[in-house]
Amino acid sequence: MTRKYFGTDGIRGTVGQPPITPDFVLRLAHAVGRVLKQTEARPRVLIGKDTRISGYMLESALESGFNSAGVDVVLLGPLPTPGVAYLTRAQRASLGVVISASHNAFPDNGIKFFSAQGTKLSDEWEEAVEAALQQPPVWAESAALGKARRLDDAAGRYTEFCKSTFASDLTLRGMKLVVDGAHGAAYQVAPQVFHELGAEVVSIGCAPDGLNINEGVGATHPQALIEAVLAQGADYGIALDGDADRLQLVDADGRLFNGDELLYLMVAERMARGSKPEGVVGTLMTNKAVEMAFRAQGIAFVRAKVGDRYVLEELDKRGWQLGGEGSGHLLALDRHTTGDGIVSALQVLQACVRSGKTVGELLAGVTLFPQTLINVRLTPGQDWKSSEALASETRRAEAELGDDGRVLIRASGTEPLVRVMVEARDAQQAEACARRIAATLEPAA
Repeated sequence: MTRKYFGTDGIRGTVGQPPITPDFVLRLAHAVGRVLKQTEARPRVLIGKDTRISGYMLESALESGFNSAGVDVVLLGPLPTPGVAYLTRAQRASLGVVISASHNAFPDNGIKFFSAQGTKLSDEWEEAVEAALQQPPVWAESAALGKARRLDDAAGRYTEFCKSTFASDLTLRGMKLVVDGAHGAAYQVAPQVFHELGAEVVSIGCAPDGLNINEGVGATHPQALIEAVLAQGADYGIALDGDADRLQLVDADGRLFNGDELLYLMVAERMARGSKPEGVVGTLMTNKAVEMAFRAQGIAFVRAKVGDRYVLEELDKRGWQLGGEGSGHLLALDRHTTGDGIVSALQVLQACVRSGKTVGELLAGVTLFPQTLINVRLTPGQDWKSSEALASETRRAEAELGDDGRVLIRASGTEPLVRVMVEARDAQQAEACARRIAATLEPAA
């Protein structure tokens, strides 16, 4: 079955345009409720959200839709996506629901779901919901309607969980941190976690007004964090995105470390404690230098499709625990069931405290290969996959790069674009190869 509404991370779009309208969201919750009631007499769902102004409207619609199907609702208020995943599991709820469009600007919003175990749900479950959406509603009898209540200490419970993932014999005392909450869901929790573990915390991006989420701050705009770290003389800066499942980190010199580097550091820290991972999962975009570093240490490395959902699927299939992508979505399944920016940051800082070294020193042996990424807009009906010129130029570039680089060509999942990425030890070589390949896709003059 082809899914009409669900994408790679729930349902997302511009508020006020289908499907992110209150009438559709009400129908969606009703349909989800009917699916839940196929296996459970009285389901209970948790609903959390980020700080977008549209969250109020969509929260009310979800609450009504669930109640109309005979499903009880617990409202969590603003809470990071991984916080909702944690509380769904801790509260033994039937389902967790997050109202967020992650790193997007405030005009967008979305709905995503977590299972009772705090994990992403399967394609089959999403297909069952879409099938239920095509059926007429079946309203619960008045006596069987769902009820709603608020969990007032949701943020406090999640704060304690985050702290529990940091080694109990270590402290952040003596460390100065700048914490950027992207004016998003972690604006209260993130500074509190690091402060309670002993750090001196300077907060930026922690004053949401409903309209400023991800605006010039957060993991997608790290320049604000870099400037604040340098101005404050901080040891590190931690940037989250709007729903706090993504991490970017800056050191005292203003150097930005991406998710590939932080993933390597998390693996290295476990190895230093004598717990060598069997394997690690990255994505098609993971830097080749990181892959080579893992293999040099005898650690298997597998690439999944781009998206933390696919990384998680690969980890589950292989029984591994560590994976992630360069954007900062990092998975440590021995700590949490889903990607968590705060927990990931704590794992990185734990490595620094335990070793007495900086992030830069811990990554001294890993130098990322330069990457060139070119987006080529397609003309309507263009069959780029059958292009012999593209295939020929790609083979030429791969032969030229040998073991010192790679070529990745993939279609965008959201726009009529083909993304051409070339990675090489030499930046000029990467750019030259990428431009030659991209030129084969350009329309003839």
